Amino acid sequence: MSETHQHEPADIDPEYDHLREGGVDEERLEALLEEYTLGRDDHENAPAFIIRPDDVQAVLTLLRDEAGFDHLSCLTPQEYEDRYESILHLTKYDQRTHEVTLITQLPQSDPVCQSAEPVFRTADWHEREAFDLVGIEYEGHPDPRRILLPETWQGHPLALDYDQQKPQVVQFAEHANPIQPDHHDPESDTMLLNIGPHHPATHGVLHLKTTLDGETVVDVDPDVGYLHRCEEQMCQSGTYRHQIIPYADRWDYTANLPNEWAVARAIEDLADIEVPEYAQILRTMSTELGRMLGHFLALGTFALDVYGDFTAIFQYAFRDREVVQDILEDLTGQRMMFYYFRLGGVAWDLPRPRDEFIEKTRDFLDELPAKVDEYHNLITGNEIFQARTIDTGVLEPDVAKDYGCTGPVARGSGIDYDLRRDDPYGYYEHLDWDVVTRDGCDNHARVLVRMDEVEESAKIVEQCLDLLEEWPEDERTVQSNVPRTLKPDAGTETYRAVEIAKGELGVYIRADGSNSPARFKIRSPCFHNLSALPEMSEGEYVADLIASLGSLDIVLGSVDR
Repeated sequence: MSETHQHEPADIDPEYDHLREGGVDEERLEALLEEYTLGRDDHENAPAFIIRPDDVQAVLTLLRDEAGFDHLSCLTPQEYEDRYESILHLTKYDQRTHEVTLITQLPQSDPVCQSAEPVFRTADWHEREAFDLVGIEYEGHPDPRRILLPETWQGHPLALDYDQQKPQVVQFAEHANPIQPDHHDPESDTMLLNIGPHHPATHGVLHLKTTLDGETVVDVDPDVGYLHRCEEQMCQSGTYRHQIIPYADRWDYTANLPNEWAVARAIEDLADIEVPEYAQILRTMSTELGRMLGHFLALGTFALDVYGDFTAIFQYAFRDREVVQDILEDLTGQRMMFYYFRLGGVAWDLPRPRDEFIEKTRDFLDELPAKVDEYHNLITGNEIFQARTIDTGVLEPDVAKDYGCTGPVARGSGIDYDLRRDDPYGYYEHLDWDVVTRDGCDNHARVLVRMDEVEESAKIVEQCLDLLEEWPEDERTVQSNVPRTLKPDAGTETYRAVEIAKGELGVYIRADGSNSPARFKIRSPCFHNLSALPEMSEGEYVADLIASLGSLDIVLGSVDR
């Protein structure tokens, strides 16, 4: 059964209590930040404040403690002809439509900014990526290593002066012991264990540098970047109208239709494009079917991780996933890289004959409750499964927020946060469905959230089918009138996000007046969720580490981008 969880508001100064209710009051926000503000900028999604690079921690602490901005959603680094910028996108877990943007402008000769990591732990990986790809350094960062590229890489691929034709000679460092001798009893058994990058339990090319004391995990360092494909740079090379959305299918390729919406929403916001109501219903229905694809796969692979059951549970999950895949293939014409979304709508209407498609989809929905019961009998009621998942991989709500966790990972820790409801888009606000949360904070709770969300997605799809079936034929508009060439005004900036199967997928775009973005930044939920793995695993056994990793349901195409 679904559970609801309400956040207790943080203790804040009553003078600023209004910043937590209704829309953000820019005048009061200006008053709060007056001491630190150097100037203002215009962003489509949020008020933007330019601050000094050495005031980052003070401003973040003020916004978090006094105004309730407890979610550092994204950090976007970029380079202009005359400066660098480090942009912080902030919002609230209990008021998602409250957004604020902080901009630090840095000189080209010395791009150094104060680290945000002491205030928000999630800034650790953000800032390492910003240095790695753009070249901004963060003073006070606890671990300023590259994250996607090898340490010996020369240059920064998203810097304006980077020579893409220059060959690289990469040397790999040895795996050093992070535990000093005096940290443990001399008789303790310290072992360095490399898990991955080529191992089925890592769900892709992920390398876990694991240090054990006997059988207990004392340190985990996720080593990512093996699947980095310069997706942001490729999107910056594509045109808004047709060439960017297809890339989104390659990020989280296990449940990729929701990814398309992230790109479409950002560009439509940037270019002020309206989407017809009928097309919004088609988008909502197809996206929820795509969410089911991801959750079925997550369930099957997690069961495989936990007790190696391939013949039953894994194949049961794929049996049901294949039915959804067939439905989406009928709808989109593609089996995996769907590319069903278009700016201003979708590619086309339901396949003909419509009745046959609707009947096929309804048949699947009718059979789903019995199949979910089957999963509970096979999985959640299994004593071995319970022993491996209950009270393992514990992620407390405050820790999850500090790492920017979202999606089932956050909701499995009781955080009632879902962009479909909290920052409404598409047709979600007109439909009857619930946000699923669990208070277990462990591997078991995250599995239950995904299973419950499959049923909520089914409710949404069924209501969409009812609407599509009854919609007047002469009003079935699938796309608005969008110019063949889009050239948003130079300097226009926006950050928009949607709820994909893994959590909050955000896209920041800055336009320069051409038909391609000057900057395209992807905020991956898998990237943030994976960064919390050490918190979930240290002090537990290796087997629990594997279960915790599986419970995150990461996809390396989304982590690395």
